[in-house]
Amino acid sequence: MPAILDDLFMPLQSTSLAVAAARLALAMALGAALGWERERSAHAAGLRTHMLISLAAALFTLIAMELTYLRADEDASMQVDPLRLIEAVTAGVAFLAAGSIILNGGTVRGVTTGASMWLAGAIGLAAGTGRGTLAVIAALMGLLILWLVGILAERSTRRPTDEASRNLAHSAGPGGAGGSMPPAPARDASDGPPR
Repeated sequence: MPAILDDLFMPLQSTSLAVAAARLALAMALGAALGWERERSAHAAGLRTHMLISLAAALFTLIAMELTYLRADEDASMQVDPLRLIEAVTAGVAFLAAGSIILNGGTVRGVTTGASMWLAGAIGLAAGTGRGTLAVIAALMGLLILWLVGILAERSTRRPTDEASRNLAHSAGPGGAGGSMPPAPARDASDGPPR
């Protein structure tokens, strides 16, 4: 029985368990930062989704790094290519991201959320390889795009509502702000109902 447990809980060869756990935690925290912004904006793929994507990507990366340390039998031909695993992670996250995009008539929704999911996967890959600084920089830039650029884009496309336009015209009085419009002529009761 102990031999089975040894095979089930093999020690990591590419890094220590503490370092691996720290990388996973970093990936999860950075994914949470992106997911929080999406959750706050009431998008379907929010906090938990981004955390899970980033955590899974980091785990896949750690597994890929461990696979490079596997010792094969001398007779067996074994090719270990961690880039294939990274490509698989990228394709899997892209599949999830595509699922968040909704086409309704002529309106497309969810593209930014899909892109943030893809970024969460990339951040997880960076954190999993121990490139924490790169992962943090990418997460901060992603938050900058989602938050600040989102605010700027919203302000540039915002149009005054009809009610705001009416309030503005009403507060200016019958002649507008400069009083250049003549007042409406007085109506006689014999004119009939207003049209």
